Amino acid sequence: MTDKEIAEIRRRYKTDKSSISRVRGCYVNDKREIISKFDQSIGLMTEDEAEELLGLLKKTLSGSVGKNLIDIEFSNQQVLEGNEHARLMKLRDSALDSEEAVTELYERIINSVKLESSYLILLAYDKYDVFSYTKDGRKADESSTVFSYVLCSICPIKLTKPALSYYAHDNTFKNIAANSVIAAPELGFMFPAFDNRTANIYNALCYTRNISESRNEFTDCIMGCPAPIPAAEQKDIFDSVLQESMTDDCSYSVVSGIRDRICDLLEENRESKTEEPLMISKSTMHNLLNECNVPEDKINSFDDKFEEAFGKHARICPHNIISTKQLEVKTPDVTVKVNPDRSDLVKTEVIDGVKYILIRAEDGVEVNGVDINII
Repeated sequence: MTDKEIAEIRRRYKTDKSSISRVRGCYVNDKREIISKFDQSIGLMTEDEAEELLGLLKKTLSGSVGKNLIDIEFSNQQVLEGNEHARLMKLRDSALDSEEAVTELYERIINSVKLESSYLILLAYDKYDVFSYTKDGRKADESSTVFSYVLCSICPIKLTKPALSYYAHDNTFKNIAANSVIAAPELGFMFPAFDNRTANIYNALCYTRNISESRNEFTDCIMGCPAPIPAAEQKDIFDSVLQESMTDDCSYSVVSGIRDRICDLLEENRESKTEEPLMISKSTMHNLLNECNVPEDKINSFDDKFEEAFGKHARICPHNIISTKQLEVKTPDVTVKVNPDRSDLVKTEVIDGVKYILIRAEDGVEVNGVDINII
């Protein structure tokens, strides 16, 4: 799913726009036991309570695509014969009325999710009349299709801290006891995906708050599919692949050049106004390394190590492997932060056998806030 498609679904999580009439779920304690189950009507809640609940569900569609929001793809065989996919379809097609499918989902979530605290499993079903738009951007009078889906949010239960409060009406101080509150979702999913503004039963969207933690057990148990390598881990793996394959050619000009060229690709993608996000493949990196004048044998080594680490057909979110907002050069004793658009100001050089990081100094050089002259 693209950012635009996710935003379109997110906008529905308001009481005046959503067709979610109820939320099913259960309370799981820290011993992984179901303490209670509920089927809460949104219509019987106050408007503030309903907005709070819809806001919690909405957070399952928040974060960055490729980092917090991960596309999970089902194979043809899974769609035709897979028990996990059949269960998700039953949840969707029954509008969460299938007790068997709901109960089995609870059990599978409990078996695959390991949280230190108690948590809530929240399930919602929504039907969205998807309107088409005319060439001049106006919404058509009638919807062109109906998109129905289920959303699952797994929200930890957290205790607030005891505090001292002042009650003005009786002029006294009183202790406020610790209380249980529902925290933002830790994990969740949406099925099916909303691709090209229609249902795609070959894909689901998985949400994770923690981009460093593997969700493989969760996606395998719920969807029968492996999860991609966690976003934070992708950066470490990419760096290792680059260092090991480049060896002595892993220079400042190569590393900063790769970053600059990926930033250029992101800018080109943005200016083209294409809805499809830019992804980095082995072929993309091969071309970028070639542009950085890396020797052919080192490029081939990178290709092999990249494929071994990420997979033959891997496509990686560029924001997972580079930072577009900063360029940092570090030694054990010095850290230099460079304007990401001015990587040309820095170079490395060996002078009389000593390695140096050289920074071209232009106007306005300061040391601890004091303007200095370079003579």
